[in-house]
Amino acid sequence: MIAFHFPPFAGSSGVQRTLRFVQQLPRYGWQPIVLTAHPRAYEKTSQDLLKDIPSGVVVERAFALDTARHLSIGGRYPGALARPDRWKSWSLGAIPAGLRLIRQHRPAVIWSTYPIATAHRVADQLHSLSGLPWVADFRDPMAQEGYPEDPRTWAAFERIERSAVAKAACSIFTTRGAAGMYRSRYPENAERIRVIENGFDEESFSGIVGGEALIPGKTTLLHSGLIYPVERDPTQFFETLATLWKSSRITPDTLRIRFRAPAHDKLILGIAERLGVSPFVECLPPIPYRDALGEMMRADGLLVMQAANCNEQIPAKVYEYLRSQRPLLGLTDPKGDTADLMTRAGVRHIAPLDAPDQIAATLLDFLEALRDGSITTPARSVVAQHSRLSRTSELAEILGTITQGGSGSGRA
Repeated sequence: MIAFHFPPFAGSSGVQRTLRFVQQLPRYGWQPIVLTAHPRAYEKTSQDLLKDIPSGVVVERAFALDTARHLSIGGRYPGALARPDRWKSWSLGAIPAGLRLIRQHRPAVIWSTYPIATAHRVADQLHSLSGLPWVADFRDPMAQEGYPEDPRTWAAFERIERSAVAKAACSIFTTRGAAGMYRSRYPENAERIRVIENGFDEESFSGIVGGEALIPGKTTLLHSGLIYPVERDPTQFFETLATLWKSSRITPDTLRIRFRAPAHDKLILGIAERLGVSPFVECLPPIPYRDALGEMMRADGLLVMQAANCNEQIPAKVYEYLRSQRPLLGLTDPKGDTADLMTRAGVRHIAPLDAPDQIAATLLDFLEALRDGSITTPARSVVAQHSRLSRTSELAEILGTITQGGSGSGRA
């Protein structure tokens, strides 16, 4: 299992996908072997998830550098050293390390996950050198219209994805929209494109219960996790806050918007200051994973932000939001996959991220429903379908099919 994001990496909920597969695959007869990056390559690390790696699992941490931090001079570096990504050097350590693991453990299949793009490049080489079947876990689309912005990086992404879809026995995406996009893009490989959504880990919620309000006396809306400058731009939301404050329909004395570990604190606080809504907004640093889950369960509402250019993607955090059984406010395109998931779970407060008038009406209705007790929480029957254990079962079925034509077992 080739994955850049693996404990002690911190900074993205994407680490959960690989970690929970590693935990749960043995229940289905598969013994994972993990090929990841040396922790020096991570901008941020946290020790709290290391204990969740099962004892006995082989974890090979191959040589890797972050071009921006380790190979730059005066903050500048050649672009070629960061294509397809800043961890291009990982392949120098991961390919020979992967070959050693293959010789030593005789795995039945190779699995790799994007992002980071270099993971698929490593898997492609190991597949070619070993002849082992390959499962390419894309999670999100790679080469998209306007992303990556740099044409040469876009071309690198397109080459990697085209090779992966052509060579992999199965290509996996986390949303129906992304899978449909790739079936249209690569019709000759459409039958080998599958969906395994993200999910929540029930064991991680064990013992966590909601308690007192995050901020007594204030309604607190929580956004937990990364804010991207374009894909989760809070500008129109903050404009809405400013307009409603001027008309005295909301006040910072009773409403707080909390951003937990958004990574772009300065950007968020700068926009809030420019639009005059700083009293509503706070940015707080990362906390351990289970503490973050507990914070979700104490929030008055959980905030989803996703622009229309990500309609084929669902933030992994949304599944944990659903499991938290708190009211959700979705600022996302109603036509996208994120809104579809929320709607199926019974969430009704959804407005486009870039439509201040619709945001205003939806936010006011959401706050009124909180006050009068008519607010709804995600339907338990729908939420139960999205556990990580059920996702692992889907992966095990795919692994068995491509290796033995059945349920099978072995090493991945």
